[in-house]
Amino acid sequence: MNYNKKSVLDADLKGKKVLLRCDFNVPQDKETGAITSDKRIVAALPTIQYLLEQGAAVIACSHLGKPKGTWKESLTLAPVAVRLSELLGQDVIFAKDIIGDDAKAKAAALQPGQIMLLENLRFDPREEKNDPEFAKALADMAELFVSDAFGTVHRAHASTAGVAAYLPAYAGMLIEKELSIMGKALDDPKRPFVAILGGAKVSSKIGVINNLLEKADTIIIGGGMSYTFQKALGYEVGNSLLEADWLQYSLDMIQKAKDKGVQLLLPVDTVVGKEFAADTEKQTVASDAMPADWEGMDIGPKTIELFSEAVKNAGTVVWNGPMGVFEFPAFAVGTEAMAKALAESGAVTIVGGGDSAAAVEKLGYADKMTHISTGGGASLEFLEGKELPGVACLQDK
Repeated sequence: MNYNKKSVLDADLKGKKVLLRCDFNVPQDKETGAITSDKRIVAALPTIQYLLEQGAAVIACSHLGKPKGTWKESLTLAPVAVRLSELLGQDVIFAKDIIGDDAKAKAAALQPGQIMLLENLRFDPREEKNDPEFAKALADMAELFVSDAFGTVHRAHASTAGVAAYLPAYAGMLIEKELSIMGKALDDPKRPFVAILGGAKVSSKIGVINNLLEKADTIIIGGGMSYTFQKALGYEVGNSLLEADWLQYSLDMIQKAKDKGVQLLLPVDTVVGKEFAADTEKQTVASDAMPADWEGMDIGPKTIELFSEAVKNAGTVVWNGPMGVFEFPAFAVGTEAMAKALAESGAVTIVGGGDSAAAVEKLGYADKMTHISTGGGASLEFLEGKELPGVACLQDK
């Protein structure tokens, strides 16, 4: 996978119509439809402002939610157009359709320095099917394509990959940042390179573990997925999360790490709960001494010390997945400790999207990290070393 892609900074934009793929998939209040966090809209502003300042006319597009190819009034992008207008301090023209008469007329009339937003791409079933006719109709409205929705680059949809067959394609500033920071971390990391993997399932991280065993100096495994490793080693894991089908795989990975000279760290103690509840009775036990009717909920103090020590002298740290049930304050201690360890280290610190990003933000450490990825699934596939269709389609430098 080549991460060295042309960006908006390499494009001649003056007087050009630019189709800009954004990630405006914002959370909304189920009752009122009000936007509850405009973070994704704010994240798109640097690219939008740059395009407008350079004299481009911007045709922005995005999906919102999962309408599955049908028109759902509750998932219209109209509220996003309103919020984007407020943030930009200029009118955002809103098209009532995607590639219909309204969109085409408004795109044709759009002047340099103006911006419009198309209706929810996923209202049309052809978007997710990467239908070439739909992609061409999108492309026909513009002269350049800029992709700035990192959260969708692992999907080969019409607006993320298909349009690049018809237009010169560039990376927006968000995607350029993801590629330069995460690409460098994987291809040429400052060492020691430490990877911290957590979250519920081993099965969802197989590709990541395989890829990182070729690159990292230390791999730390915490969270729900660690119990499958513990069980593979013959330990009692009680009612903890367990993927019995992945026991042999876990043993193979432990052996592969040994063979490659990669340090693989597992929890040495665990905070267990009597049941899966925020206010359950809890105790700390050694990893090989879990009571049969309890379940693992967080890493224990000795593990926090072990993991933090590994992070302290790292050159690069990549973290994907929490260390415990961080939604329950009583079991957020391990995740918070890792966030603190990353914040205090002198390393290049990269937090993969999804739950780990949410945890770091919730705990107030976001501004202490080098980079927090804007894509959950995309950053996971990036760490797996997979080719991302929405990146592969961009022009190489």
